[in-house]
Amino acid sequence: MTEHDAIASLTAVQLRDAIAAGTFTARQVTEHYLAMIRKHAALGAFMTVHADDALARADELDAAYESAGVVGPLHGLPSAFKDTVHVAGMVTTFGSKLFVDTPPQTEDDPVSLNFNTAGVVQVGKTTLPEFALSCHSDNVIAESARNPRNPELTAGGSSGGAAAAVAAGMLPVAPGSDGGGSIRIPAAATGIVGLKPGRGTIPTDEQRDDVTNLSVTGPLAQTVEDAAMLMDALVDPTQQNGRYLTAARNGRESAGELRIGYTTASPFQPDLDITLSQSAVQALTLAVTLLSRDGMSVEEMDFSYLPDYHQNFQTVWTQGLTRMPLPEGTEDHMEALARDFIRQARQRTQTQYEDAVAALTEWANDTRRIFGAYDVVVTPVLAFTPPPVGTFSAMEAQDDYEYQCKFTPYTSMINVLGLPAISIPVKEDENGMSWSIQAVGRAGTEDKLLRLGARLEALVAGEHKPAEENSSRS
Repeated sequence: MTEHDAIASLTAVQLRDAIAAGTFTARQVTEHYLAMIRKHAALGAFMTVHADDALARADELDAAYESAGVVGPLHGLPSAFKDTVHVAGMVTTFGSKLFVDTPPQTEDDPVSLNFNTAGVVQVGKTTLPEFALSCHSDNVIAESARNPRNPELTAGGSSGGAAAAVAAGMLPVAPGSDGGGSIRIPAAATGIVGLKPGRGTIPTDEQRDDVTNLSVTGPLAQTVEDAAMLMDALVDPTQQNGRYLTAARNGRESAGELRIGYTTASPFQPDLDITLSQSAVQALTLAVTLLSRDGMSVEEMDFSYLPDYHQNFQTVWTQGLTRMPLPEGTEDHMEALARDFIRQARQRTQTQYEDAVAALTEWANDTRRIFGAYDVVVTPVLAFTPPPVGTFSAMEAQDDYEYQCKFTPYTSMINVLGLPAISIPVKEDENGMSWSIQAVGRAGTEDKLLRLGARLEALVAGEHKPAEENSSRS
């Protein structure tokens, strides 16, 4: 086995431990992932790659290791933020030509500083749609992020570049941000794990607790344990093998006693026609069957959402563009969706916005009450197979937005609720595409979701073992 094969064979947790043990240097690991980035460049996962800076950082970490040991809990692991996070020495474009010619940042955002503290090697910026508004990752200033399972299809979004990079082995783990599903959607599209923490869980996120605070930071990873390791570092960049990794490891054997409800109801109905593919239904059915067989209390939920979610969410979601430092007239240089959104927002009265916030708050309170009857609520993530690259951006703005809602009918509501949720792959279809379920927890239960995710991961792996091996275990 070559050095590259050896590195590629390890999970992120195993690789982190191998670096700490001196088996690999940070430079060896960084060189491996830079080679993988070059190999898979056609997937469009990166807006920019800073190879020389990454290697210099790896050398610094190796020197520090020789004198004092590991710098932090992610010592020597390469990673990259999507291009909304300020990283010193890198340009932040937000996926928009409005910012493509701006100078490199001179300071790190707090989450980037924390990654430095944790010992991460930052290799560049990952691909996103303009202003991270969409559930795909097309923009006009870089190549679209393509799905490693079928490069003709989108990797999802808005953290699509990060998900494609992890899924294709270009990064061991990556952070994403999620304001309406932007971690869980690309995770499901590419067949990896994505955790959306609850509102306020990550210290570097905005801590305001209301329905207008939608976006959070969270991990994308190949395994639940890898996601848990990154989650620990996002919460505290100095802790190793913390609460979340411990929970995931415990989940290998048992998720604990949980009451689980499942549903295919979407709050976008009846405003939009939500139709699930056969594979989406099969994935949900398989997940609830495995969990029920494992001894958990599982039942189908019987309820209806309060009306008018669709329009009220769009109002709150688009209003955030008015808070960006954009001079009048710049919308003429935006792509169609962002241009339409900001024009809508600027034409809206303050009273209209406040009415939408009030209605969405009432909706959230009612839905939390319904979900609160269960420890975990399980839904599909995607309604149908990720469309070909360019499908969404070729549409008129409102048609684009509504098609995105039909594609992802269960994700944005969790941001409104402020609850944690995890996307776990459970099956592949005949075309090699992955299908995931979303598990939604109560506030502050990210550890329980990771434990459940690890258990479901183990159950799915057992389900896919050869029949004779399953028979020998029974």
